[in-house]
Amino acid sequence: MPDELLATIELETRPDPDAAVIWMHGLGADGNDFVPIVGELELPEDLGIRFIFPHAPMRPVTINGGMVMRAWYDIVGSDLTNRGDEAGIRDSQRRIEQLIAREKARGIAASRLVLAGFSQGGVIALQAGLRHPERLAGIMALSTYLALPQALASEAHRANSDVPIFMAHGTADPMIRLDWADASRRALQAQGYAIEWHTYPMQHSVCIEEVGDLDAWLARVLA
Repeated sequence: MPDELLATIELETRPDPDAAVIWMHGLGADGNDFVPIVGELELPEDLGIRFIFPHAPMRPVTINGGMVMRAWYDIVGSDLTNRGDEAGIRDSQRRIEQLIAREKARGIAASRLVLAGFSQGGVIALQAGLRHPERLAGIMALSTYLALPQALASEAHRANSDVPIFMAHGTADPMIRLDWADASRRALQAQGYAIEWHTYPMQHSVCIEEVGDLDAWLARVLA
């Protein structure tokens, strides 16, 4: 039997939206984490967007002593090369595909849908978005990195070979180092993806300058 859909929080910028943003939180947080950012965005008034903030499944996280928390996948080591479990990443990819299917059933075309995520959530946004078989509006990957890079060339779907990708990172991030994120950016560019890349003087977080850049990018890809 298929899994139940992930529980979500939803906000709509106006009734009957024709676009959607599925926004995934980081390790140990939940869907509430990025809800306040909707009020900070200064999007065009005629742009109707349904913001969907899913709660990741509860699972034990090895790097945190096996503590059970909301996580898109397990993390077993502090090094990027050994940070995530493939089975968990692919399970979360499948769960996000279920949310995409629900939006399509509610009348939102794939071409009007953005996958977004912070940290672990950004990993899943890239994982699912680059493999999705229909062209998406965009992928937003904040303070994150590319997981399973060795599998991307064979698994990426050509429908999203030119999908707009927004990547942003803090120059003082102690959790996901800037050089790890930059290596992911370069790996994506080497495979032909166009990346809008931003860095900010911050740690593992989001800053007001970043929100302004996100605002402009979202308005552009969903125009």
